[in-house]
Amino acid sequence: MGHHGVVRPYSLPNLIATSTFSTVLCLAALACGRKGDPIPRPRTAPAACAIRWVGSRTLEVRLPGRDALGGRLVGLEKVRIYYLPLGYVRPSGAEVLARGQVVMERARPNLPNPGETLQLDLQQIGRPAGWLAATALRVGDVLGAPSEPVPWLDPRF
Repeated sequence: MGHHGVVRPYSLPNLIATSTFSTVLCLAALACGRKGDPIPRPRTAPAACAIRWVGSRTLEVRLPGRDALGGRLVGLEKVRIYYLPLGYVRPSGAEVLARGQVVMERARPNLPNPGETLQLDLQQIGRPAGWLAATALRVGDVLGAPSEPVPWLDPRF
């Protein structure tokens, strides 16, 4: 008759092995699911730098220690100095950024840590009287808020 009439009882080791395998398979399927957003959140722009003159051609730049939302700033990569020629009124920092030109850039590893100061010698920029503003950039060229502009005097003085 063959095997048609034979009833095999379940054995405890087979039952444990089957249930363990099923449990591991279910956990593996759950673990393969999405754990979070695979696309990184956009970086928040750095807060504004603070700039001031410490000599006739030496500009002190205080790097921001926070981002625009108040979080700790990480990934600071560059500082840019923008120049805008004189006009009839004092421009805002945003106007210097929008209409001006980059006259100096300092990048890692030649930057201090966020929140620290950096002194830049601007004797070689050779521009007539105008305005200067600074901005910090995060990794990926995320442009920060501009500083308040400071006047740049004609180098002949």
